[in-house]
Amino acid sequence: MHWDRDGSGCYQPAIRRWEQHLRRTAPFPVEMGSRGRHRLSPDFAEWLMGLPAGWVTGVPGLAYGARIRALGNGVVPAQAAAALQLLLPGFGFLSATGSWPEVRSTGIAA
Repeated sequence: MHWDRDGSGCYQPAIRRWEQHLRRTAPFPVEMGSRGRHRLSPDFAEWLMGLPAGWVTGVPGLAYGARIRALGNGVVPAQAAAALQLLLPGFGFLSATGSWPEVRSTGIAA
């Protein structure tokens, strides 16, 4: 398989930008499944999310379904950070300086 011949050529500019941002080459987007069909590569999904290589895919003993499920239920760190930056100041969670307020102990053990 080849990126350009398989119809993903239109995504090349975005993929190259994300590679530069992550400073990591994109893994191939699909892999051959156990029944001989193409399926989404967990390595590619992990890379797309901006997670460190092996964050999910490097866990020993995780089957394909468990890796894909973990990635699908995961949070994209950059998206979570953007949401927090947009939402939290409106709710007064950040101090006037824009930093997180000091957390005081309640004395209650978690």
